[in-house]
Amino acid sequence: MAAAAAATASSGLIRCATGGAPAHGHHQVFRCSAAKPSPLALRHRAGRPAPLQAFPDLDRDRVTPFDYDGEVDGGDGDDHPREECGVFGVVGDPDATSLCYLGLQKLQHRGEEGAGIAAAGDDGTIKLERGLGLVGDVFGDPARLGKLPGQAAIGHVRYSTAGAAASLRNVQPFLAGYRFGQLAVAHNGNLVNYQALRNKLEAQGSIFSTSSDTEVIQHLIATSLSRPLLARICDACERLAGAYSLLFLTADKLLAVRDPFGFRPLVMGRRANGAIVFASETCALDLIDATYEREVEPGEVVVVDRRDMSVSSACLVPHRPRKSCVFEHIYFALPNSVVFGHAVHERRNAYGRALAEESPAPTADVVIPVPDSGFYAALGFSQTSGLEFQQGLIRWHYSGRSFIQPSQAIRDLAVKLKLAPVHGVIRGKSVVVVDDSLVRGTTSSKIVRLLRDAGAREVHMRIASPPVVGSCLYGIDTPSEGELISNRMDLEGVRRAIGCDSLAFLSLDKLHTIYGDEAHELCDACFSRNYPVLPTVPEPVPELVSAFED
Repeated sequence: MAAAAAATASSGLIRCATGGAPAHGHHQVFRCSAAKPSPLALRHRAGRPAPLQAFPDLDRDRVTPFDYDGEVDGGDGDDHPREECGVFGVVGDPDATSLCYLGLQKLQHRGEEGAGIAAAGDDGTIKLERGLGLVGDVFGDPARLGKLPGQAAIGHVRYSTAGAAASLRNVQPFLAGYRFGQLAVAHNGNLVNYQALRNKLEAQGSIFSTSSDTEVIQHLIATSLSRPLLARICDACERLAGAYSLLFLTADKLLAVRDPFGFRPLVMGRRANGAIVFASETCALDLIDATYEREVEPGEVVVVDRRDMSVSSACLVPHRPRKSCVFEHIYFALPNSVVFGHAVHERRNAYGRALAEESPAPTADVVIPVPDSGFYAALGFSQTSGLEFQQGLIRWHYSGRSFIQPSQAIRDLAVKLKLAPVHGVIRGKSVVVVDDSLVRGTTSSKIVRLLRDAGAREVHMRIASPPVVGSCLYGIDTPSEGELISNRMDLEGVRRAIGCDSLAFLSLDKLHTIYGDEAHELCDACFSRNYPVLPTVPEPVPELVSAFED
């Protein structure tokens, strides 16, 4: 670490105080201090924030979460926002590529449009395989995984921004060669200063081959004058604004990086053979028998040297106020994951209990969840209200995309493939339907009609989160604010539009009460419009003059 410390000092990075080392050996832990930020970081903070309406839609991957494709139901009949990435990495295991494949399978819910794996072979060469589709489709041929030998690998699953056609060129990990060798990167998040950085890099001669903000990170590392790689990564990250959980792979190292606010999750675990694993969620660690050790801390970079399996860490910048995305608990993460230090199923159960306290349904007979993410909130509502809990809706996962059906009548029938009512649970009953969130209202209105057609006497909608009134800037694919039903209508207007007998949301104050002293550590911008990091206005791009112009 002496060399790393020297590099840190020479590049103006934040120094860290050494903490206690665990019993695994070679593992050196650092705790971020409130040291003075570098001049570059200070210059970055001085950037001019801009109101959201100042940014037109930009043709780039995952970076503009505001432009939907205009299809009813967002193309697949699901009214939920979409998490746009999941990352997984393992180093120090002879089956690294196969483990990475399994880890990505477990993170499939975080991205279903493309997947890729980059692996570092024993000869120091990094090889990449990626494709469009589910993980099982991309790597269904065992020969494809066989092309990726080695003891270190990183992988990625992704969604594209709605309205943008899926493109292989934007599927990660990205692999590039530069003067210091090969570098692969996988990114979960969204850079709010992407366009400003890209404009500047292009003006300096950089050529981009994708529409992804991740490529900006590669260019910043390649053009950095700092040495070694750790210093170049830290130098690049000091210029980034927004959300990023990153995995980097070189011939001999795997590095994990998390933004100073900790918007998106990134955890670290260890297998019995000493292999180190990083993942977006702990459920992926559980699958491959890796023991959860800790989060990658906000503003931290963890470096694993696969030559001796030493683990060290440093600080990118001083701690900022933590702003963990509350929607990870509400909807995105699997219920068997631990995210931001909390068991996801326990958080969702608490939302349901609080919702029952705030907005009971005294005339109801039964509580049913909207599967699958509404299950634990509905269970909590039932436990607190004393109402019977039943599985009144069955989700079918294999129905395909409803918008391809030739007529509206057939599309409406196709919805019943996705959600089928259990008539014996619903007929003649006053039903409380608990869902995790309500975004545009399209799915909720169809559920209400479905339940009424199945014989429900009354339908009471209860939403285990506050009204969504703002678009996300930090890596979640959400509609424009004009498409958010709670942004356009008051509570009664939403109720009439959905067609239910009563409607209630978990209040923001009650949500904060559940988290207690940690409430200020949540990013709840989609509910409050309090954005921790705003975009900065890109500098005007100078008009290019043709060399042949008189």
